[in-house]
Amino acid sequence: MEKYRVTLTAEERVGLERLISTGRGAARKFCHARILLLADEMPGLCRPDEAIAGALRTSRRTIERVRRRFVTEGLEAALHPRSQPARPSKVKIKGDIEQRLLQLACSDPPQGRCHWTLQMLADELVVLGLVDRVSVETVRQALKKTTSSRGSWRLGASRLRPTPTLSGAWRM
Repeated sequence: MEKYRVTLTAEERVGLERLISTGRGAARKFCHARILLLADEMPGLCRPDEAIAGALRTSRRTIERVRRRFVTEGLEAALHPRSQPARPSKVKIKGDIEQRLLQLACSDPPQGRCHWTLQMLADELVVLGLVDRVSVETVRQALKKTTSSRGSWRLGASRLRPTPTLSGAWRM
């Protein structure tokens, strides 16, 4: 792997030392500032990445990334972490699709069946064109999060019973 050489100017070095001495800010920013200070190749002083990683208790990969970002993008980019890319929505079944799934699950099953299975519900959502594809687990999670229940309105398997406390009073 190509090693990027960090060479700080006097102003950059003073700015990083001032940043670290304030003691207020993001821990990652401080760590990156320390990496740059230790990785600076001043005349007569050159620390290997392993020594920097041991001193700061971080990985060599982090040091390599900070070095690369400093050389290619500059000081500010090396200090500030990049924002995470937008992640796709984890919930596939929501809103109208969830409502339709509940209607299906509560309706009469197809002829020849005594009840809906998760696989049948998933297949039916695809046939109706509500989703392109959906797993059985996604259907299960969508049905599980509903509050509808054929049992008691109370949650849990056991009923609340009054229990005595150590003070002698009854607690509910």
